[in-house]
Amino acid sequence: MASRAVWKGQLRLSLVSIPIEIHTATKTGRRVAFRQIHGPSGKPVNYEKTVPGIGKVSSDEILKGYSLGDNEYLLIDPEEIDAIKLETKKTFELVQFVGTNEISPLYYDQPYYIVPADDLAEDAYRVVRDALRKAQKTGIGQLTLRGREHLCAVRPCGDGLLMETLFYADEIKDADPLFSTIEDDEADPDLLSVATALIDKKTAPFDAAAFTDNYDKSLRALIEDKRKGRAPRVTASGERPSADNVVDLMQALKDSLKASGGAGASGGKTAAKKPAASKAKAAAEDDEKPAKPAAKPRARKAG
Repeated sequence: MASRAVWKGQLRLSLVSIPIEIHTATKTGRRVAFRQIHGPSGKPVNYEKTVPGIGKVSSDEILKGYSLGDNEYLLIDPEEIDAIKLETKKTFELVQFVGTNEISPLYYDQPYYIVPADDLAEDAYRVVRDALRKAQKTGIGQLTLRGREHLCAVRPCGDGLLMETLFYADEIKDADPLFSTIEDDEADPDLLSVATALIDKKTAPFDAAAFTDNYDKSLRALIEDKRKGRAPRVTASGERPSADNVVDLMQALKDSLKASGGAGASGGKTAAKKPAASKAKAAAEDDEKPAKPAAKPRARKAG
């Protein structure tokens, strides 16, 4: 099936505008999907839009509601939202350029392919692609896509351009509360040496095709077995040490290095075992507030 563009418009670089199309870079529906089935009847479970005390409602009766708290909503017509004028609905302007590796992976969301809309746009498209590649830069801009304005990054990808939507700064959680309990002490030098050797031994160029979705593969095997009336196959997983086991970290690292074919697995000075340091117990307690009784929703029409 031919790919369908999710956005059409202009890619703008200063005074240069290039007609482009944007296509999703990932596949949908590849993984096994299930429907909820009513066991006694074997029929699929349907979902209907209902209102308490009224019952089923039609789609043309549904508005968007912004919660004001206390079960009160400000009602907004979909047409009022569509009337918001944003230049980024039809124009994707690259307003800044950053180093290729300057954006933290934390900010990347979804990938898309950018392609020229016609043959006449190809020359200018190639100029932008090659200029980004030569400068080793990533372009930054904003684009309205699927009902919201996204921050986006553009960089060369093979013969074309790859666009990736980014999270805004206020969408990223602060990691400090999660990392604050991790001690700042440096790792043991001997342990670090063996761990680094293990990483070096297992370092190779990235090839996504080398990895498969084992869960999806097992689900398909289960479905095929049940379809043909066979007993489902069971895959035994490797035994892993329990949390209660006392693990000699140095020995475990050396065994891992030896298993991967690393040289010098027996070299180095074995670090003395240290009793596991107990972490300080968290003393914070959540204040639980009694739930408020359900109030009848109140809707106020936007003026």
